[in-house]
Amino acid sequence: MSETLTTLPTGLTAGTWAIDASHSEAAFTVRHAGIAKVRGTVAITDGTITVGEDLAVSAVAATLDPATIDTRDANRDGHLKSADFFEVETYPTWSFTSTSVRPAGDDYVVTGDLTIHGVTKSVELKTEFNGTATDPFGNPRAGFSAATEISRKDFGLTWNAALETGGVLVSDTVKISLEVSAIRQA
Repeated sequence: MSETLTTLPTGLTAGTWAIDASHSEAAFTVRHAGIAKVRGTVAITDGTITVGEDLAVSAVAATLDPATIDTRDANRDGHLKSADFFEVETYPTWSFTSTSVRPAGDDYVVTGDLTIHGVTKSVELKTEFNGTATDPFGNPRAGFSAATEISRKDFGLTWNAALETGGVLVSDTVKISLEVSAIRQA
């Protein structure tokens, strides 16, 4: 079923939806030494999804906390938080602010400005609407999955180490995936 720009997905109603940080996640994957993938998460601390009667006037805004980076290795997490990478003391938040929302087949593309390490670049999030439900507390919820790829270098993240066998320790390409649960506001 392909949606038109003026049609909201079934079950999604116009209004403001607050991102539920405790049921949402921003995850990343980056290649290490050219042979393995390292995965991690960063907490989404705040955000809203404003759904218009027309998707063209819908918007997404979110804030993330790079100090919460978790790759299941404390030493690596500390290095990522340092001046070699994210400089979390200098750049304590990341943000995403949409600039457009449009249908793409059965899914959607949310284009927006992603700010990491004080650098803002436009990205496209391929987004899937996962439906709506009412939780046990009577809150209407909506779920979304989204994904994109970015270049670390585009955000000024250039630290690396050469490998004896050629190549580098950390790839430039970072895959980002999001799972978002949002609660309809009164």
